[in-house]
Amino acid sequence: MTVQPSLLFVAGLGYSATHLARIWPGPVAGTVRSEAKAEALRASGIGARVWDGDSPLQLPDKACLLVTIPPDAHGCPVLRHVHTGPGPDDTGPDHDHTGLIHDLRVTYLSTTGVYGDLAGGWAFEWSETHPQSRRAKARALAEDQWREATGGRVSIVRLPGIYGPGRSTFDRLRAGTARRIVKPGQVFSRVHVDDIASGLLALYERPEAAARAGGVFHLCDDEPAPPQDVIAHAARLLGMDPPPDVAFEAADLSPMARSFYAECKRISNACTKAALNWRPQYPTYREGLAAILAGEQGS
Repeated sequence: MTVQPSLLFVAGLGYSATHLARIWPGPVAGTVRSEAKAEALRASGIGARVWDGDSPLQLPDKACLLVTIPPDAHGCPVLRHVHTGPGPDDTGPDHDHTGLIHDLRVTYLSTTGVYGDLAGGWAFEWSETHPQSRRAKARALAEDQWREATGGRVSIVRLPGIYGPGRSTFDRLRAGTARRIVKPGQVFSRVHVDDIASGLLALYERPEAAARAGGVFHLCDDEPAPPQDVIAHAARLLGMDPPPDVAFEAADLSPMARSFYAECKRISNACTKAALNWRPQYPTYREGLAAILAGEQGS
């Protein structure tokens, strides 16, 4: 039996969450960092309000809570400042949140970076985590904090690289900033933003199945692929010559960009698909890029 969602409250109404809001069958509210963005979202029917990330955050009772705000060195700022129902705003890093959010269904958006480098091997929903970068370690800490605060009832959704309209290889090709960095054996998993939205909706609609799945989900496509192949395919769709190959060793990369290439893994979504009866609309980058281009052309 499916459960009809009521209010969705999003801590961090960003790119992925606003796509979810378009298909959510109930009201949507949440936080942003600027009043200008809050006004724009309110005009579209979303109950957005500004939150500075460092003050008490009042949440509605019995809402579906989606947390997308990235962690800091101390973990998840939302959990440090969350406050539900009447009572004192005794929030902060030393506050015991255990049981505070027991009436909320919580989903935390994390990253597949928590698995670290698998030398091209597969990461499954039950795989052990071995975060290596500072960003991934902060995500793993935040995951653990939410598990403790909810008594293990949180749903952890781990995402790979996200693309979609306005955030795709097409934009970099048109801007002349796309580079075909070639590192033998390197692959990345990725996910179209619409598939994140449909996967999150499937998760909320099937709470029993979500609980049986163990609490960890992978929303990603079915084909990890070398990044240079994605760029070449996008260039062909645009009728452009692809950028020349650049050997990884010779590439002048920022420390952050180089850190992405330091890890290689393939992300499996098999358990997630089975548990949620979900399939990505765009099973590979080919379908996803074609849909973005068709949308741009109005077809």
